[in-house]
Amino acid sequence: MRTLLPIIMATVLTSPLHAFETKPVTEGNLPTFYEAIKEKLTFPLAYERSQLSTPDEWRDTVLQTVRSLVLPYEATAAFDAEVIEEADHGDYMARRIAFNITDESRVSALLLVPKGEGPFPAALMLHDHGSRFDIGKEKWIAPWYDDARRASSQEWADKYFSGRFPGDELARRGYVVLATDAFGWGDREGNGYDSQQALAANFINIGGSLAGLMALEDMRAAEFLDSLPEVDPARTAAIGFSMGAFRAWQVAALSPHVDAAVADGWMATHEGLMVPGNNQLKGQSAWYMTHPGLARLLDYPDFASLAAPKPMLLIGGGEDPLFPPTSVEAAFEKMAGVWQAFGAPEALETRIWQAEGHIFTAEMQDAAFDWLDTVLMN
Repeated sequence: MRTLLPIIMATVLTSPLHAFETKPVTEGNLPTFYEAIKEKLTFPLAYERSQLSTPDEWRDTVLQTVRSLVLPYEATAAFDAEVIEEADHGDYMARRIAFNITDESRVSALLLVPKGEGPFPAALMLHDHGSRFDIGKEKWIAPWYDDARRASSQEWADKYFSGRFPGDELARRGYVVLATDAFGWGDREGNGYDSQQALAANFINIGGSLAGLMALEDMRAAEFLDSLPEVDPARTAAIGFSMGAFRAWQVAALSPHVDAAVADGWMATHEGLMVPGNNQLKGQSAWYMTHPGLARLLDYPDFASLAAPKPMLLIGGGEDPLFPPTSVEAAFEKMAGVWQAFGAPEALETRIWQAEGHIFTAEMQDAAFDWLDTVLMN
């Protein structure tokens, strides 16, 4: 037996049938076998694979599964809102407020309320990631109460929004507007970009996920907005850019308190995003948009389609380096099939905007808000 062992080992190590990988990770931190794994993602809960009898039955059944997988728990704390300060901005009143967004967290927020006779339609403004954490809600609404933060916010508006504050634009149009800080931004700023990996891992270690907390908080913010006496609860929209766009279609899918959505700059297929070099594969920021286990069940457009047949406007950039237009168009086509099945193809509006970069320009805002007016103002 002692003389046989070296002979057997030599056979195993030199046989091509027993070759093994010595570097199983690509330079972009993908497993070398990622293509084989991608082929196993069949998205069994997608509408086109459903064996359920009606689109409504598909949505209600799958939504129950998704909520149980995505959300850490059902928050029940009273909102217990208070006004911190108020300013008169001519056409509307601007308020800094605080309320309980979950059972554990109380947050500050910005609320804009038009003057005149309500109730008004409402907009929940969901901010982007952008690797800029000192401002969150102030990316959407001009912070009148802090000069230093106003300077940071104006810099952001100049870079992405043609110098505008889109939340203030909507308030002038007659919308009640609410913006909060996501966990890690603004008044809730964390430990910076490089800490996101550890934060995400620790959320999983305590039985939840960073993405799940964001989803829960956005649902609660929508419910809070709907509860305000100035708001018509049948006319509430979620609006987002970049990561905020992900949040907008996500909360439209998950929450009965969202009646419409505008999402600019976050929709594509897993197939199109799970490619070397894509931003979604770099960790850190991607954890806010990664629900553990969900990719085994649904593609991104399948998840968003749980919002059907609510009115939804999705905008993709023709020259957006983060979201390949072919993948965006494939996602749009898949979603169109679901709205068609619900008998409401006109409720889904998809546009590829020929703008350079990952942005939400004044022209794009005007088009989006005009669309929203037709949906919620009439």
